[in-house]
Amino acid sequence: MGTSPVWPLSVFFAAILALVAGMLGASALLGPRHREAATDEPFESGVVGVGQAPFRFPAKFYMVAVAFVIFDIEAVYLLAWAIAFRGLGWTAYGGATVFVGALAVALAYLWRMGALDWGPARTRRSGGR
Repeated sequence: MGTSPVWPLSVFFAAILALVAGMLGASALLGPRHREAATDEPFESGVVGVGQAPFRFPAKFYMVAVAFVIFDIEAVYLLAWAIAFRGLGWTAYGGATVFVGALAVALAYLWRMGALDWGPARTRRSGGR
């Protein structure tokens, strides 16, 4: 048998570790050493915050964010499929159709469960009143 195909991966991994260690070491040696009152404070656009945040984000905000990421990745897969469409044939078209159908079912489920609603929760009325 010939040489193992694992050694290039090992060299690449070692090079990445050396690069990361070098960058962290250079940052520790060359970085600024001043400590001010606002050094550890969170800020946005260079403005130091005053007081606490005015409100907390609800869990639905994060659900919408996760759904957005999932459907954004779906767009990347469909773009790659569309670019290679002519070479893939009808079998890939069927697979893409099933893929889009599954995503449509997932979107309908999210919509039905109210994961995409931004407004306040609606109260359900009982049938007799």
